[in-house]
Amino acid sequence: MIPGNRMLMVILLCQVLLGESSHASLIPEEGRKKASGLQGRHLDQSHELLRDFEATLLHMFGLQRRPRPSHSAVVPQYLLDLYRLQSGEAEEPGAQETTFEYPERSTSRANTVRGFHHEEHMEQVMSDGPEGGVSPLRFLFNLSSIPQEELLSSAELRLYRQQVDEAGGHVDGEGLHRINVYEVLKPPRPGQLITRLLDTRLVHHNTSSWESFDVSPAVLRWTRDRLPNHGLAVEVLHLNHTPRQQGRHVRISRSLHQVPGEDWDQLRPLLVTFGHDGKGHPLTRRAKRSAKQRGRKRNRNCRRHALYVDFSDVGWNDWIVAPPGYQAFYCHGECPFPLADHLNSTNHAIVQTLVNSVNTNIPKACCVPTELSAISMLYLDEHDKVVLKNYQEMVVEGCGCR
Repeated sequence: MIPGNRMLMVILLCQVLLGESSHASLIPEEGRKKASGLQGRHLDQSHELLRDFEATLLHMFGLQRRPRPSHSAVVPQYLLDLYRLQSGEAEEPGAQETTFEYPERSTSRANTVRGFHHEEHMEQVMSDGPEGGVSPLRFLFNLSSIPQEELLSSAELRLYRQQVDEAGGHVDGEGLHRINVYEVLKPPRPGQLITRLLDTRLVHHNTSSWESFDVSPAVLRWTRDRLPNHGLAVEVLHLNHTPRQQGRHVRISRSLHQVPGEDWDQLRPLLVTFGHDGKGHPLTRRAKRSAKQRGRKRNRNCRRHALYVDFSDVGWNDWIVAPPGYQAFYCHGECPFPLADHLNSTNHAIVQTLVNSVNTNIPKACCVPTELSAISMLYLDEHDKVVLKNYQEMVVEGCGCR
């Protein structure tokens, strides 16, 4: 049975099992008191069955257990914007201070995008460095939650740079700074980092925006080649700097020039990985979808019917960030003899229906999905990491007699 149909069958069966209460959750609440007598046994059996269903659905989503997000879990705005553009919910990102560029090249080979914040308790204290900059700051990103079967194709480190206003104009070279990103090759020693340059950028300090750096070589060595992960290092070099500018425009440390009321959780460095688990098609940017208004069909022939799956009904709205639910649809209706062209029938279904007309021991053709499409889900996994993933065969696009 295809995964999409299995999910729909499970949810429908759950609704039947707990249909006696319109307010019943499809997943039993923890600590709920068990009813006594026959009703209690019936509820116990229903809850056990529902737990099995939940395990099946989680396995379909590639999760070992139900995620229980902590209160400190943060969903980066970048992944929210990426989800909205990729799923067709918006043509352009919402109004925001930073620019957003859709990573066409990276997503074309990936069906899974993951976001990682650095281990902040391991962060080193920055100090003044040579050439008007600061000494490289080392970041450690724990990538152990990436499944072994997921093959990464690329990775980027995103750093936020904040505008620094300065009176007067500037000449060539004034108001510029260079950002260097390195791979740390060996365990650091006091005052010494052995590194390899991964990417560099020369930028002006007069705008606020995110800068993306290609760190694929390092991340692929850590995940594909299983080499030790000693982290990344970021270095900011100021060209023709002034004391007031120094160190104030690249946000790579919570403790560095913290502004009251500033949302550090959304500005901190973000490592983004793009990978594929070998299942289904890569992420593709979709056009904004418009709601289709269709008149109600009263015929009983095979066709598509509405079925909205609400993740809050299965108690998953605490870890599924988006969408809150989706229109899955289902196929239902008769496949009468003779089969009309609009019923999208195969030659075999036509023959089977013909034989059924003279021999009722042979069943009629069945109304089943003939075309299915994917949905994208943005969620927090078991490790509080944010994941954007493409799931195939989740929406019925067409029905036919087969």
